Amino acid sequence: MQSQDAGARPGSVLLLCAAITVGIHVWLIFTGLVPNLVSRPLHFAAALPWIFVFARARNGIERWTGFAAGAFGLAGAAYLIVDRKAVLDQYGSLDGSLWQFVLAFGLIAVALEMARRAVQPVLPAVAVLCLLYGFFGQHLPGTLGHPGLPADYFLGSLVLAEGGLWGQLTGISIDLIVPFMILGAVVSAGEAGRGFMALATQLAGGYRAGAAKVSVLASALYGTISGSASANVASVGAITIPGMIRMGYPRPLSAAVEAVASTGGQIMPPVMGSAAFIMAELIRKPYADIAVASVLPAVLFFFVAWVGVHYFALRFGLKALPADELPGWRIASATAPFFALPLAILIVMLLVLAYSPAYSAMMATAVTVAMLVWDGRTKRLSPAIFAGRFMVALVDAARQIALIAAIIICSGLIVGVFHATGLGVKITGLILDLSGGNLWAALALTALACVILGMELPTTAAYLICVAVAGPALVRLGLPELHAHMFVFWYALLCTITPPVCGTVFVAASIAGTPWLPVAGMAMRIGLGLFLIPLSFVANPALMDLAGQPWLAMLAAVKIGAGLVLLSWGLIGSTGSLLLRAGAGIAGAALIFLFGVG
Repeated sequence: MQSQDAGARPGSVLLLCAAITVGIHVWLIFTGLVPNLVSRPLHFAAALPWIFVFARARNGIERWTGFAAGAFGLAGAAYLIVDRKAVLDQYGSLDGSLWQFVLAFGLIAVALEMARRAVQPVLPAVAVLCLLYGFFGQHLPGTLGHPGLPADYFLGSLVLAEGGLWGQLTGISIDLIVPFMILGAVVSAGEAGRGFMALATQLAGGYRAGAAKVSVLASALYGTISGSASANVASVGAITIPGMIRMGYPRPLSAAVEAVASTGGQIMPPVMGSAAFIMAELIRKPYADIAVASVLPAVLFFFVAWVGVHYFALRFGLKALPADELPGWRIASATAPFFALPLAILIVMLLVLAYSPAYSAMMATAVTVAMLVWDGRTKRLSPAIFAGRFMVALVDAARQIALIAAIIICSGLIVGVFHATGLGVKITGLILDLSGGNLWAALALTALACVILGMELPTTAAYLICVAVAGPALVRLGLPELHAHMFVFWYALLCTITPPVCGTVFVAASIAGTPWLPVAGMAMRIGLGLFLIPLSFVANPALMDLAGQPWLAMLAAVKIGAGLVLLSWGLIGSTGSLLLRAGAGIAGAALIFLFGVG
């Protein structure tokens, strides 16, 4: 969040590679009509150096194997691009030569190792299990088995065709996710951080527990563009958590507030994290429709977080920020354009002018790049500041592109096996059988799967795997497709604040210098909405139909919001007897789930 200066310039090799990585993707975004077996291997190739060369290796062996894996990946990608027409003539099957078998196994191994190094080992482990099922699933008894697939066809469908490594997910990464990664990196490099904090402090700082409410509001504002829980807690939390501690807030509460607020960055329109772009493509809806449908659930999430903070404030006797610590409207209005302008461009181009998400993001990025020249400390234009910030933005964007490529390409292997073997359909049938045809039972099974997968997988990967197997089952049981995908998406986020993994909790606790377990306990109470809002829009479908039925959607939001307030008071409130607070919780749950709207 803090603006970068010229002293933070990266090395020349790193900068050159970053410029190539970002430049390739900007070219792909604006060129259009680039064949998939060119653009998608290019995406893969551009990510390789950042995973295998520039990332810190744990030992010498990992360093040298990284060089070897990166070199093989580059050679394999180059072969596919150069020989694309000959590869297409093979119709998705290997030609039987030893070279193509080596190519197939080698590229799959490189993709698995990319994911292992970039994220937790669980994602590539799941992919390996799926691959083993593809090779040996014919030996399984009963309905889970498959008839058997020839190795040349199975490997070809994953490596030579537009499936597996080069499937739809990789295309979504290039066309929809990468533009917003670049935008987020450029926004973070400039003065936007000061703008977020100044406006949030001016708006919320005067209320009880003002410093904590500033954290909620600043994270909501930052989340509109970043769409990343980890980036949110690291950036906003580095400012808000020490500020809360300085004012006497309990350290666990300071960390919990930021962990919850930062998690909301992935559900706050218009960006909403990479999973939302994938969702738009999977259900064939315009991304703008997804963003509009998500507005009220996201507002409810931050509303109940604000309410939870207020109840904790009453419990601990927390006060508002002193008047002399508020920046004033002059400073807030002077710094707000650094994030408000790109956000406004994004919203107008997406929702009003109906431009594509990629083009909208690139236009917002262009404006943000121009604003990097402003030095907020000296209040003048500074070419040196611009150069330093632009270099840092390039490197940050390249690293984020590589991270999402590693996740998406490995996830593409899993989805490719599902399609080739019909495994997804079989698991869908299993969910239907286990639920006995009951929607709520199927939702419980889906939620459990999301929580288990979310413990070790990034949100995007957990969402992709769960929705591939559970989404069709929920739809067959009568849940609208958008609601089914959004339900899975929200529950894939649960583990950001829920033990034993709770990634944002760990980061926030480390900033606060406090044990993580008390932080997690408070975070789950403040983040009550993350558990209940997905269930609430199943019980009240109108909540997500703001565009079609605005008055019914608002009615549903008010009803659910009132129920969440009662539940939050029952869990956190320090006044009233235990019996009274338990009754409030029961009344709140009834208000949310009974008398559904829509």
